[in-house]
Amino acid sequence: MVNLLRKIFIKDYQDVNNSKVRNAHGTLASIVGIVSNFTLFLLKLIIGLIAKSVSIIGDSFNNLADMASSSINLLGFKIANKPADKEHPYGHARFEYIAGLIISVIIIVFGIQVLTDSIDAIINNTKTEIDVITLIILAIAIIVKLWQGYFYRKIGKTINSVSLIASSQDSINDVLSTSAIFVGSLVIYFVPDMPFSLDGVLGIIIALLVLFSGIKMVKETADPLIGINPDHEYVKQIINDILAYKGVLGVHDIRCHMYGPTKSFMTVHVEVSANENILEAHDEIDNIEREISEKYNIELTIHMDPIETDNEYVNSLKEEVGKVILPLGLSFHDFRVVEGHTHTNVLFDVVIPRENKITDKEVLALLKQTFKDRNLYFVVHFDGDYFD
Repeated sequence: MVNLLRKIFIKDYQDVNNSKVRNAHGTLASIVGIVSNFTLFLLKLIIGLIAKSVSIIGDSFNNLADMASSSINLLGFKIANKPADKEHPYGHARFEYIAGLIISVIIIVFGIQVLTDSIDAIINNTKTEIDVITLIILAIAIIVKLWQGYFYRKIGKTINSVSLIASSQDSINDVLSTSAIFVGSLVIYFVPDMPFSLDGVLGIIIALLVLFSGIKMVKETADPLIGINPDHEYVKQIINDILAYKGVLGVHDIRCHMYGPTKSFMTVHVEVSANENILEAHDEIDNIEREISEKYNIELTIHMDPIETDNEYVNSLKEEVGKVILPLGLSFHDFRVVEGHTHTNVLFDVVIPRENKITDKEVLALLKQTFKDRNLYFVVHFDGDYFD
């Protein structure tokens, strides 16, 4: 059913890396959400008023909130697909995360409302008038919400959309809350004179589950806005492709910034032999930059680092330094040696992983102690580990 809708309404629906195709998926999901949630809102509101059921009326307004969320999603995809401008040089793709965050807050607000209404129902032992039509409509609402949750998750996974996955979780929460109302209504239908409000008890449990899910989703949608590590396999694949090019000796100083699920900016340093013709090497780096950018649809910038490969003294000293640095769980690169009349400068960068508690001063002290009998002066730049 999901793939059928994609085929009917989205041209080139399988090309999900294309921003226009991705936007079309988001638009389709949002329109489906608006239509289905508004229909459920009207049906539940009508039967809730007839049955004098506070819980059903409250659940109807939850569907109205879902319709608003779908509208926010639709707006989010439209804005996220806008091209870069003077005020937003990296584009608008992160607005999708903002849309997801708004949905998460709506879920929390709904959870609080359900909690207070359920407590009020228990205190007042609210009575409702349930009939067969009410039970049938609630059952249909559960089925629709189950399908809606599957639909959102399928589309969300297909286009890697945080906001649609958040909407999928919201739909599942609605299934739980409507199911609780259905069970309570079923019991009330057969036992109309219960001494307490079963709906209220079940409502409290569902409200707590919804609040937990909402808080979790706030973190999941806020993290990309703050900045998180890119997918490890994604970056590793790009680096392996770069290393496969002829003349590339090494890659380091990887920086990857995600400005939305389909907008990535990456910078890397690529080591080449210092003996190569500088113009030819630069031309090859330009080719790598262009080809990798096109293959992965990223904005890639490569910095070329020429290194000596045939200097025996430099290679020997680099190996000695490696025996000090590598056992500490560190890595180093950009190794250079500048010999002078009174001493020799040894320059290189050291990467300290976040989980490694060793300090810059401790590394320098160990190097000085190891080479104290030689006229070596260590000029070390310590890098943060931006790619885990």
